[in-house]
Amino acid sequence: MTDLHIADVRVTPIAFADPPLLNNAGCHQPFALRSIIEVETEDGVVGLGESYGAAAVVEGIKAAGAAMVGRKVTDLNALWAAAQGGGRTEGYTGAEAVVPRVVAAIEVAMWDALGKATGQRVVDLLGGQVRERVPFSAYLFYKFGAHADGTTDDWGEALTPEGLVEQARKMVIQNGFKAIKLKAGVLEPEEEIAGLEALRAAFPDAPLRIDPNGGWTVETTLKLLPRLTGLVEYLEDPTAGLSENAQVQAATDIPLATNMYVVENAHLPSNMAQDAFRVILSDHHYWGGLMACRQLAHICDLWGLGLGMHSNSHLGISLAAMTHLAAATRNLTYDCDTHQPWQVDEVIEGGKLAFEGGSLAVPEGPGLGVTLDREALARLNQNYLACGYTKRDDATEMRKHWPDWTFGRPKF
Repeated sequence: MTDLHIADVRVTPIAFADPPLLNNAGCHQPFALRSIIEVETEDGVVGLGESYGAAAVVEGIKAAGAAMVGRKVTDLNALWAAAQGGGRTEGYTGAEAVVPRVVAAIEVAMWDALGKATGQRVVDLLGGQVRERVPFSAYLFYKFGAHADGTTDDWGEALTPEGLVEQARKMVIQNGFKAIKLKAGVLEPEEEIAGLEALRAAFPDAPLRIDPNGGWTVETTLKLLPRLTGLVEYLEDPTAGLSENAQVQAATDIPLATNMYVVENAHLPSNMAQDAFRVILSDHHYWGGLMACRQLAHICDLWGLGLGMHSNSHLGISLAAMTHLAAATRNLTYDCDTHQPWQVDEVIEGGKLAFEGGSLAVPEGPGLGVTLDREALARLNQNYLACGYTKRDDATEMRKHWPDWTFGRPKF
C-alpha cells in the first residue's frame, strides 16, 4: 500500500425533502440542506463524509479541503490547522462555530478513506466495537399536516396529545424504538406535558425525554418539575443559558441534558463548576469529528456525566458515522437521537439503513461500510440549486403558517 496522501477533497451541497416539523425556532423548510464530502487519496480510494449544507460551512469545507491536498489521510492536526479562521455563522442555536463543523465534515471522510485503504471498519480504527447493535430513540415532533406550499407527507398533522400518540405508534411499529423523545418549546408548556403524559399512558415502559430547546423560563420549568418527576429519564435544555439551567438542576434529581449549552471544550469547566447539565448529547458534526467525540466520552467518564448522541436532519453517511462512533463508545448511557425516519430521500446505495428493534448494526465492509449513490447525489444537488436556500431559516417558514408567531428563547 502506498502512503495515503490526499489528492482531492470534493464537497457537493444537497437539499432533500423535509416535513413541516415544529420546534422552538420555528418550522422546518420543505428542504433540508446538507453537504456530501469526498476525500480521494492519490491511489484512488474515496472516503465519504456528510455535514451541514449552509453556505458558510460549505465554503469552509472547500477552503480547508484545498489546504489538505498532499497531506496524509491520517493528519488530523493538519486538518484542524487548515480549518482555522472560520469564525462563526448564524445557525439554529445562534452563533455557531464553523471550524469544528468543517473539521468534522472532512475528518469522517478521512477515516472512511483510511478504513477502505486498509480493509478496516471505522469502529475498529476508533478502538474497537463494544456493542453489537446501537440503540436509537423515536424522535417525535409537533408538526403541520402540510408545508405552506401545499407539500404533504405520510405522517399528517400532530398538534395534540392524540396526534403525538398516533405518530409514536407509527414510528415504533416501523422501527421498533424503545425510548421516545418529544421536541417541545412549541405550544404552551402544560399542553406539551399533557402530550408526554399521553405517551406514558400509551407506552408505559418506554423511557421518555422532552426537549424544549431553551424555550421555557426558569420559573416555568420549576413549576413543571413535579409533573416531570418520574415521567422522563432526562430533561433536555429546558431553559436558556448555563447558569439558568443550573438553577433548574439544583431543584431536581431529574438529570438535565444538553446539546445547546455545552457544545465545545471551553463550556465544560463552567458546566462542571455549576452542575448545570449531567448528560452531554454529543454530535460529531459540531464537536469536531469522531476523535473529538471519543475525547468527550472520556471526559464524561471521568466526571461521571451521562452521554447520549444528538441528531439533526441527516442521511445515511451521517447515520453510519454515528453508528460506528456509538458502537466504539463504552460509556454511551442513552439511546441515540435520529431524524432518519422523517427522511424519504437517501444518498447511499441500497436505500436507508434499516432499524431492527430500534437499533442498528454497524454497516458491514471497510470504512463506514456505505457507498455513495451518484445518481441520487446528482438529483439532490439539483434540489439544492433549484430551492435557492443557503441557510436554515425555521422562523421565516413558521410565519408562513402562523403570521403572528415570534421567536423567543425562553418564550413560555
